[in-house]
This record gives sequence, C-alpha cells and structure tokens, in this order.
Amino acid sequence: MNTLRNTVSLIGRLGADPAITQFGDKNSLARFRVATNEAYKDKKGEWVENTTWHNVVAWGKTAELCKQLLKKGSEIVLEGKLVNDSYETKEGEKRYKTEVTMREFMVLNRDKSTVKNK
Repeated sequence: MNTLRNTVSLIGRLGADPAITQFGDKNSLARFRVATNEAYKDKKGEWVENTTWHNVVAWGKTAELCKQLLKKGSEIVLEGKLVNDSYETKEGEKRYKTEVTMREFMVLNRDKSTVKNK
C-alpha cells in the first residue's frame, strides 16, 4: 500500500481552447476544462447520460504542448493529481475549488493515431 498516491486519469473533451499564461520567459500555465461522459440505465430501463466538467491546469513544458496540440473539442487522455484549495472572496466568503494538475496527456484523433507527451 505504500505505492498508492494521489493520481487521477480522465478521458474527455476540451470545452474551449486552453488559456495560456506566461510567467517570464521560461514558465507557462495552461488552464482548460474537460468534459467526461457517463451513460447508464435508470430504474425504468432508460438510458441516462451524465456529463461532469473538470478544471485542469498544466505547467511548463506540458503547458506549451497544450498550446500547440489542444483546441476546443479535442479528445484527450490525461493523467495528473487532484489539488484542493480554498480562497476568500472580496466579500469575505470562503470558497473551495478542486483542480487536476496534469502531468501528461495523449491526444486521441479521429483517425485513431495518437500524439503522446512525455
């Protein structure tokens, strides 16, 4: 059990082009949302589809690859870790957010070829 760690894997589609922020000459940040879909039959035997949106961030070289390879609608497989954070609004209200900090990803193209980030 010592090998367990904070890891998440998702397969989904980007809801918009990644937003890229540059920090100086050497560091980049990419932010985007990924939709994952789940389908199941309810008690009546009817199919129900559920979509969940995930906030994703990527840093450095991975962010640069996001800028080059990803766009709205891209289907990707990603691996990263969950990060929980809290902050206070201007009105003094405490808010919480959960993001996936992406370590690596693979683009799934319609022609079944793939591009992999290492």
